[in-house]
Amino acid sequence: MSKRTFIGVMVVALVVVLAAGGVLASNMGFKLNYTLTKAAGGVSKSGNITLGMPDNLQSGMTVAADLFNDIGGKTAIGAAGLQQFLKITDTYQSYNGRATTGPNFTLNKGEGYLVQMANDVSYIIVGSHDPSFAHPLKKAAGGVSKSGNEFFSMPYNFTGTLAADLFNDVGGKTAIGAAGVQQFLKVSDTYQSYNGRATTGPNFTLVPGEAYLIQMANDVNYIPSHY
Repeated sequence: MSKRTFIGVMVVALVVVLAAGGVLASNMGFKLNYTLTKAAGGVSKSGNITLGMPDNLQSGMTVAADLFNDIGGKTAIGAAGLQQFLKITDTYQSYNGRATTGPNFTLNKGEGYLVQMANDVSYIIVGSHDPSFAHPLKKAAGGVSKSGNEFFSMPYNFTGTLAADLFNDVGGKTAIGAAGVQQFLKVSDTYQSYNGRATTGPNFTLVPGEAYLIQMANDVNYIPSHY
């Protein structure tokens, strides 16, 4: 059994991963310690943080409530709760386990989430990569996507380390729109973008466990380069 270790995440070669209802084929399993931080000066403006999960989640992790409770539920997560990006409207819908909760939405393969934390949590993410899954990244189109934004969960075993690597792997300027690959900055609740153009922002470092907004100019069924 081979293994590769990098900052905060261990990647272990697997033959199969058992899951509820069957067996999921995969070549990489993961155990990631990802720190979710509450609002604090110089750290996080409002406790919002992006969360990118592996393609195949651990057994029993299928809907928002499962992830919400696994992180720590109402004692750990703030009022905005676990938020799913709706590309058809460029808005978020929330599940917060309270009377004001939104729908208990399905956790989708390759989809990133925004979580508002009320307390700091060192969250252990367990799952595996699906090397055959093609992520359907969609450009702006009526009834499909308002502006071509996709909230993408980068695989932990992605071969690149910088925004430019992800930008080019998805398809570069022929596939990606002007806003490019966007990283959420929790200290300011804003996004910084890398778009491979003269107007590009910093070529930021990719972080396992983060999710990224990618604005698509064309449809791409994307299979990430991976170890």
